[in-house]
Amino acid sequence: MAMQNILPINPQLMDTMVRAEDAEWIPQPLDPEKAFIKVLYTGAESGRWAVHFRWLKGFVAPPHKHLSASHTFILKGKLQVRDGTLNTGDYIYEPNGMIHGATTALEDTEYLFICDGPVLFFDDKGFNAYLGWEELRRLQAGHAAAKSRRAPAKKAAAKAVAAKAVAAPAKAKAKTKAPARKSKVAG
Repeated sequence: MAMQNILPINPQLMDTMVRAEDAEWIPQPLDPEKAFIKVLYTGAESGRWAVHFRWLKGFVAPPHKHLSASHTFILKGKLQVRDGTLNTGDYIYEPNGMIHGATTALEDTEYLFICDGPVLFFDDKGFNAYLGWEELRRLQAGHAAAKSRRAPAKKAAAKAVAAKAVAAPAKAKAKTKAPARKSKVAG
């Protein structure tokens, strides 16, 4: 019997690998002082996305509705979700359509979140924010653009610091130079 050909039809097919330790924490618009995200994967063809969240103690994510299934794995910390607490090592699956109130970081918390579609945030007046693969790509692009705008200023500041560092030893050397001795004339 001949072996079945299982090679991919698409020769461009590749794995997606992200070195999370090299990725930058992007402040989340909901609270840029307490909530950060590393985007691990965004899939335009499926709407699926994977992120690493870091929420500092006291951060509260507003009520939201999952428009698809999601998987959460707590890497460290504690989250208050609905009427329960998720601890380090806990996993939760949330089905499509899940609605819940605010989620609170009870301590500094990091977790892996994989979602098959968007999440809609709401308040008493209706929907007020959306998070999905498109918004994550916009967030990444905005962060990269802001970083590149800051780069020339940082470079100029670094040059100024380096120039001061070079000038400082020369000034110090000039100050510590011993004054010329006056000779005493015997009389």
